[in-house]
Amino acid sequence: MTNYGNLYGPAFTFLGVKSCDLEIPATYEGADVVIVGAPIDSGTTYRSGAKFGPQAIRGTDYLPHDGERPHMALRADGLQELKVVDAGDLMMPPHDLAASLKVLEEATEKISRTGAFVVVLGGDHSIASADVAGIAKHRGMGKISMVHFDAHADTAETQFGSLIGHGTPMRQLIDSGAVRGDRFLQLGLRGYWPDNPTLDWMSEQGMRSYEMTEIHHRGLTAVLDESFAILTDECDGVFLSVDIDVVDPGMAPGTGTPEPGGMTSRELLEAVRRICLELPVVGMDVVEVAPAYDSSDITAMLANRVVLEALSAIALKKKGGTYSPTRNLLDR
Repeated sequence: MTNYGNLYGPAFTFLGVKSCDLEIPATYEGADVVIVGAPIDSGTTYRSGAKFGPQAIRGTDYLPHDGERPHMALRADGLQELKVVDAGDLMMPPHDLAASLKVLEEATEKISRTGAFVVVLGGDHSIASADVAGIAKHRGMGKISMVHFDAHADTAETQFGSLIGHGTPMRQLIDSGAVRGDRFLQLGLRGYWPDNPTLDWMSEQGMRSYEMTEIHHRGLTAVLDESFAILTDECDGVFLSVDIDVVDPGMAPGTGTPEPGGMTSRELLEAVRRICLELPVVGMDVVEVAPAYDSSDITAMLANRVVLEALSAIALKKKGGTYSPTRNLLDR
């Protein structure tokens, strides 16, 4: 777990926060948030390139990388009011997905045991099978619920004959007992997969999956209200997993498996804000950003803002602040 900086480019941190080394506990002692990069895309099935995602998420911003970002609506600065450090990219050799995922699992368990909130920058979605498992090893198997934003369910039994890949991590988490199927919620599914046998398996596990059409007709607020009651029942913490392809490719084209008909970027950011304000989140990952297919960095910018939205909400909650989406901006 040695800090290698950034594997695919210059060694800079998320918007200028301090760096740390997971092999030197003193460098992240007392941290509220530890960011780590998981730059691997060996699990992709279509367009690769997500291994460059962590670099893009860290650096895409039109403001100075000065380690501060005051949130206009929340009146909180997640980078200043929380102790946030960046451990750089883990060594994830592209030729060995299983070994890479083991490194990530050990890293997230180590971070979780310090009490810090874990932020993992992907990378393809195969990393979820490892980063959530690491936290579950610390907090208890089956004691972490999961909210998963994605166009795809990622619940395949195998992926082209392989047990690991970006189409299988959610089944692995449930089969291993790391996350209970009946405390596993998915939002934004659409398109032409999974097939019926996979959907039947998901139903048997007690999973709740909100297809994009249901979200549209019922409204995201109603869906989140319903989800929150399930996520906090008999679980001590919530893990948030955001596949950037949950957003419509017109707003997030820089991803490996784009699927038309998704959420807007505003809907995703508002959902992340609510989740981190109202639920006991213990970690998150943001995955499947593939900069080579991006347009004017809009996908990388959105992923960057997903992380900032989460940290801003956590900072507001930590200091006991309140937020109402309907109040006047200038009223405290």
